[in-house]
Amino acid sequence: MNKRKIAFLSTVLAVGTALAGCGGGATTNSSGPAQQPSSDAGQAGGAQSGGKIIIASVGPLSGSASDYGETAKSGAEYALNQKKEEFKKLGFDLELLAQDDQADPKQAVAVAEMVITNPDVLAVVGHPTTGASTTASVKYEQEKLAMVSPSATGSKLTEEGKKVVHRICARDDQQGSKAAIYAKNQLGVKNAFIVHDKQAYGQGLAEEVKKQFEADGVKILGFEGVTAGEKDYSAIVNQIVATNPDLIYFGGYYAEAGIIVKQAREKGFKGIFMGGDGLDSADLLKIAGDAANNVVFTSTVGDISATEEGKKWIEEYEKATGKKVGIFTSFGYDAMNVTLNGVLEAIKANGGKKPTREQVLDAIHKTTDFQGQFVKVSFDDKGDNKYAQVFVYKYENGQKVYLGEAK
Repeated sequence: MNKRKIAFLSTVLAVGTALAGCGGGATTNSSGPAQQPSSDAGQAGGAQSGGKIIIASVGPLSGSASDYGETAKSGAEYALNQKKEEFKKLGFDLELLAQDDQADPKQAVAVAEMVITNPDVLAVVGHPTTGASTTASVKYEQEKLAMVSPSATGSKLTEEGKKVVHRICARDDQQGSKAAIYAKNQLGVKNAFIVHDKQAYGQGLAEEVKKQFEADGVKILGFEGVTAGEKDYSAIVNQIVATNPDLIYFGGYYAEAGIIVKQAREKGFKGIFMGGDGLDSADLLKIAGDAANNVVFTSTVGDISATEEGKKWIEEYEKATGKKVGIFTSFGYDAMNVTLNGVLEAIKANGGKKPTREQVLDAIHKTTDFQGQFVKVSFDDKGDNKYAQVFVYKYENGQKVYLGEAK
């Protein structure tokens, strides 16, 4: 009997050891919880030579804003893969940890809480949306974990005094004011009806447009909020069309914008429909159909295919990844490169050893005149990029057409 017990226990021990070996290190994951740290990571990047360095990429990989998260993650992952060999030569294994915040502020907090428990994670590329960035940044601030957003534009995000918050894109007070100036000066708009989705990004952008219109003498015929996620906006559309505005400005994302512009055209609206970079998605064309023609929108991302260098990058990216370039692919790429540059500077300052999160944060915060592939980056004290710009596009015959920089 004792021999059988010993044999049984030996078998259990052997199986347990094998399973532990299979589950040991952290791995990348597109939607599940953050993985457990490797055994050499416990010092949150302490004074150790070599080891594992993980950069988290967090954004909406599911839900109505998944186009933003997926494209930003894909660009970030491409940049990280290009840097793996450089980190390997320094003795570090560089990995990506991808997480899904669903563009939901509450889910973003849950994801942030998981990410910070893994001490191998030294920085975050994300979040793409303002609401998620705002709530998650509270958790990152507690852990001195730097975040570099490719596309969170809400003005208040960098006004709250958190040192961890950085973005390479323009703010909504820049995007909104420039959109309003463009509408008045280039499109001849004399009056407008403004609608928003009552969320941090959409409402904030709409308020900036309203402020600039009022300053420039453009008459505001209405300023109303709608609930995101609904499938019928005919009530507000009837109210808008009755005022016969030169322009409908929508602060929000493409899912709602597509429905509103389609219903407005069906009810006889002949004016201009305009929004921010939340309208920059091929899915808007699918939702709105022909009604998407001549929809104008601003974006913090320029036309990357405008130069031969940009065209070459697109070709190389698509060949390497098998994916098409999307709305935030380029800024996901540059946000990751800014982040990795900060990590490399921190490694250098730490004598070649793995830096702490705070050391990485300090290095990223001091980023000055970093020339990315598509945007130059210098962070001010708030974490805003001094070189950020705003651009204008429109949809024409099912295609996105670049109109130039918004001035």
